[in-house]
Amino acid sequence: MGAKDDYSLPSHHRMDEIGSSHGGSVEFRPFKRWFPWLIPTFVVANVALFIATMYVNDCPKSLSKVAMVEGASAHKCLFRDQLGRFSFQPFKENPLLGPSSATLLRMGALEGTKVVSGGQSWRIFTCIWLHGGVFHVLANMLSLVLIGIRLEQEFGFVRIGILYIISGLGGSLLSALFIQGRISVGASGALFGLLGSMLSELLTNWTIYENKLSALTILVIVISINLALGVLPHVDSFAHVGGFVAGFLLGFVILIRPQFGYINNKTAPPRYRVAKKRKHKIYQIVLLVVAASVLIAGFVVGFWVLFKGVNVSEKCSWCHYMSCLPTHRWSCNKSPKTCLTSQYGNNLNLTCEGTDKMKTYYLPDPNASDTIYQLCADLCS
Repeated sequence: MGAKDDYSLPSHHRMDEIGSSHGGSVEFRPFKRWFPWLIPTFVVANVALFIATMYVNDCPKSLSKVAMVEGASAHKCLFRDQLGRFSFQPFKENPLLGPSSATLLRMGALEGTKVVSGGQSWRIFTCIWLHGGVFHVLANMLSLVLIGIRLEQEFGFVRIGILYIISGLGGSLLSALFIQGRISVGASGALFGLLGSMLSELLTNWTIYENKLSALTILVIVISINLALGVLPHVDSFAHVGGFVAGFLLGFVILIRPQFGYINNKTAPPRYRVAKKRKHKIYQIVLLVVAASVLIAGFVVGFWVLFKGVNVSEKCSWCHYMSCLPTHRWSCNKSPKTCLTSQYGNNLNLTCEGTDKMKTYYLPDPNASDTIYQLCADLCS
């Protein structure tokens, strides 16, 4: 992004000095630089939760139960000999090298139907700390380090922490509104919120940047490429868009900078001061008020529609193309892995709602909900 201008003051005045004061003046930074600790903490928390998820998953144990029910040999867990209970689900079940859908659901993954009819609204928050596999968590954490540390250095942990959480919630909300019956996890909504805030920060602080057009062009290209990747299958584009919009709007509110003329006048010795300078431009205040109003209204309306039980995807005939654009190379048929069940003692009848496939199983433990969920996933795959 474009570098901000530096100003020099007389040698007897200091403000966040950089380098030496030889020559009668000092170079200074008009804005404080923060030490980034929150973003690394978020990275550690996400990785730790992924490890905990793999511990809970215990692929060898869970697949042995499924194999016992199906009367077949267990699918081999990936890297079972090396990782033991931390080994990954079979590649055809989870190509990201991670846990089963049942484990993610138990750990707090987002599923719209459970949020609406199950009273589990906490999933809107917990899902942003979970990841579907090694590739998923590595890609997200690398992006978080590259984007988040620079922002935390510039604006501090409070504002960036708020941005991260609100953007993540915005992504979860839009995902829950449009995708019901399938689970969603990941910090992508929060990451896209940070990208969106970088764009709004550039726009609202436009007058204090050098090379602003080149910075804007690069940022728009990066954002466009990342959003375009959302049309690939198995990517929750709604979380990306929801997080981006929330971060973009919130950036106008909490990343607003005072004008350099105001800072220069405020910090200068009395004899150097001129008429009172305005702290913010009029357009900055207008953007702040409009963005805050739209953001609050969006969350209020979004949650109201969600808890009314409205399936927004049924009201919008073209919105599913935002999540997956069908081509001759891949299909966008993402039928929910949900099954109709009927149980008589230890006998379980499953019917996959997406494919109408039916099968009967004998369950040693008729209350093994995780095993039933896994059997449903296998039947629908």
